[in-house]
Amino acid sequence: MVVGETNLQRNERLFGDKHPVAFVTGSVARVGRCVAEHLLDQGFRLAFHAHQQSNAAVQFIDRLQVAGRECMLLTGSVEEETSVSNWLEQVVERFDRVDVLVNSAAIWDPIPLEETQAADFRKFFEVNSLGTALTCQHFGLHMTRQPWGGAIVNLGDWAVRRPYRDFSAYFSSKAVVETLTQSMAVELATRNPNVRVNAVMPGPVMLADGISDARRERIIAESLLKREGSADDVAQAVLFLATSPFVTGVCLPVDGGRTIYAGPAADPVAHPHAE
Repeated sequence: MVVGETNLQRNERLFGDKHPVAFVTGSVARVGRCVAEHLLDQGFRLAFHAHQQSNAAVQFIDRLQVAGRECMLLTGSVEEETSVSNWLEQVVERFDRVDVLVNSAAIWDPIPLEETQAADFRKFFEVNSLGTALTCQHFGLHMTRQPWGGAIVNLGDWAVRRPYRDFSAYFSSKAVVETLTQSMAVELATRNPNVRVNAVMPGPVMLADGISDARRERIIAESLLKREGSADDVAQAVLFLATSPFVTGVCLPVDGGRTIYAGPAADPVAHPHAE
C-alpha cells in the first residue's frame, strides 16, 4: 500500500474500482470465512461459496446484507465444471466484474494407508486439485479479458513439504497446488500481465476442537514461533498477495516456521566435531 493511501484508494489504483469483487470458495466457515470477511472489511464486494446451501449459510449472508454489505451466496461442487462456469456467469451478471479469486474450499480426513482406496485418492484429487484448477481456469481467463486483470490466491498446505502419516490421499492432492499456482501464473500473465496467481501455504491454523491439550502443546512446541496460527494470519497473507502488483507465482508459507524447523526433538548439530 502506498503511504497515506486508504483501502479504497488502494482498491481503485489496483483494480480501477473502490469496491472490487472477490469470490472466495469454501467461505461460509472456518478459514475461508475469515478471509472473506477480511476482504469485506477492505472494501470488497463478496461472492461467498458453500458446498451445500444451509440455513446457517443463508442467515449469515442475510445478516451481512442487512448490515449494508454487498454480497451473494453461491453453492455447489468445485469439481463440477458446469457449477464453476455458472458461478462465473452469476458473479459477472451481479457485479459486472470479478477481481479476486481465493480458493479456500478443500476436504481433509485422516485415512490409514492400509485402508486408503482408489476412491479416496480420486475424491481428494477432484476437490482439492481439480476444483482449484477449474476455478483458476474459468475465473482467470475472464480476468485476462479485463484491462485491469485480477488476482488469484490459492490455499495449499505447508506439510506437503514434510507430510505426516495417515493423510497420503490428502497430501497427494494438495501437493498439486504449488505447481498449479506457478503454471497458472505463467498461463494467465502471458495473456494479460495484470493477472497474478499466488498461494498461501498455511501451517497449523484453527486446530480441531476435540484436540487434546498434550497434542496442542506438542504442535506449538514444533512451531518456531511457539504458537498456533489463526485464521486471521492466513487472511492477512491472502490480502497481501491479492494486493501486491509485482508478486506472482509465489507460494508463501504462513506456518510459524514449521517448514524450516525440525522441532525440539531433532539433533541441533548436523556435523558434530570429533571429540
